[in-house]
Amino acid sequence: MNRIKQLFRDKKDILSIYYTAGYPNLNDTVPILETLEDAGADIVEIGIPFSDPLADGPTIQHSGETALKNGMSLNVLFDQLKDVRSKVKMPLILMGYINTVHKFGIETFAKKCNEVGVDGVILPDLPFQEYLDNYKDTFDQYGVSNIFLITPQTPEERIKLIDEKTNGFIYMVSSAAVTGAKKGLSEAQLAYFDRVNKLNLQNPALIGFGIGDHESYKETCKYADGAIVGSAFVKLLGQAKDLHGEIKSFIKEVKGI
Repeated sequence: MNRIKQLFRDKKDILSIYYTAGYPNLNDTVPILETLEDAGADIVEIGIPFSDPLADGPTIQHSGETALKNGMSLNVLFDQLKDVRSKVKMPLILMGYINTVHKFGIETFAKKCNEVGVDGVILPDLPFQEYLDNYKDTFDQYGVSNIFLITPQTPEERIKLIDEKTNGFIYMVSSAAVTGAKKGLSEAQLAYFDRVNKLNLQNPALIGFGIGDHESYKETCKYADGAIVGSAFVKLLGQAKDLHGEIKSFIKEVKGI
């Protein structure tokens, strides 16, 4: 059983954390990862910085720009992760844009993910049909799950198709907006979460975009298998004076432990 399936089988109220590789400093990627696991994060999405991140708000855009200036690239990231499985046990996901992966080479990318122990990838701008037609077999060959996003506007038929053709989890975008921590959940968002929950999907689902504190984390866990925190954590990384200590405090506060 792969690490993603094992996690969702064994735990509830999953907390996934997103951060950008190579931020705030180039060699912070793995130390942050180790601290996150130690602090109680359940799964981590490592962002691949990209020069034109359309789905990201200003906080994550800034982290990506800084990481690129620091010298982060896919080659550097895979080199940083080459021994990560001797230190980190939780599921790891790479999140980025398809252009970066295309330049690296789809099969080379999938093979490298397999070699270093990356369990899944999220490529928000990869069209689902293109994935099915051209890439699914390659990623399946190397045991790398592709996770797709749904929004309040995603038709029910498409949600069911994504659920049928993928085997990681479904990323429920909480609203049709860019990333960024926001206060509170609207009635429309709660109705959307409830509607998807009633579809009885075979894959677990995590809710992301706008989750940044214990209150929003616990609220979203009522409607899905867990929550994804991104911008609020990246903001902390950019301001932290004691990276290790502040990461541990942040995770404990969000989880309420």
